[in-house]
Amino acid sequence: MTMRLDKFLKVSRLIKRRTLAKEVADKGRVFINGQQAKASSTVKVGDELSVQFGQKKVTVVINRIQDTTKKEEAADMYTVIKEEKTVEENPL
Repeated sequence: MTMRLDKFLKVSRLIKRRTLAKEVADKGRVFINGQQAKASSTVKVGDELSVQFGQKKVTVVINRIQDTTKKEEAADMYTVIKEEKTVEENPL
């Protein structure tokens, strides 16, 4: 089973709103298996997803894909591999 990237980010609650997920992806801050992804890209179980949130980069592996989920079950859709702080170059 596959799902659009922006929908997965919202359903898994990695990003709270689908419009925000689309925005983040379209700014080139989401990668699937090391490749830059668009909001319309598809994800599947086993894919590695990296999302840049301001000063933090989160990398997860997709465990499960489902159309809807309860808040308590959302975290089961992925496993966090690493979280790293990033420093922007030339912040001026």
